[in-house]
Amino acid sequence: MTIRLADELDRDAVLHIAARAWEPVFASVNTMLGPGLAKPLHGDDWRAHHAAEVRDILTAEAAVAWVAEVDGRIVGFAAARVVDPHRRIGEVWIVGVDPDAQRTGVGSALTRHAEAWLRAQGMAVAFIGTGGDPGHEPARQLYEALGYRPFPVVQYYKALGSDG
Repeated sequence: MTIRLADELDRDAVLHIAARAWEPVFASVNTMLGPGLAKPLHGDDWRAHHAAEVRDILTAEAAVAWVAEVDGRIVGFAAARVVDPHRRIGEVWIVGVDPDAQRTGVGSALTRHAEAWLRAQGMAVAFIGTGGDPGHEPARQLYEALGYRPFPVVQYYKALGSDG
């Protein structure tokens, strides 16, 4: 496996991976939230929402993005950014692995690569976020296996209809 900086030519492959990798995540999230919240949060098709979000991450000036290749094929991607330089806190902003390559070490390698970059930027702490729903279980397992400690956070959502 090779990890290299992502470039504009990688965008379509990354977006394809993101759509495949997040399909069970959005199914889980949308089931938990229900259609009254899922649609206002993610639109009629979560894929368009998520693709825009991934494109924004890949092109953000404050972030660095990488892709993982196996036999010349992109199988995963990650991005990291410095969040608080004074407190030396960085974020592994996103990690995505093609479902066919999951559980083969790609996610671990990308996360460690992002951590090394954060360390080189002088960061003392790295954080990464994920969901508590069943669709995010593989991500939680990966991050905990890499030594991340979960901190419980609760986010509440409410659809603001005409009575909201």
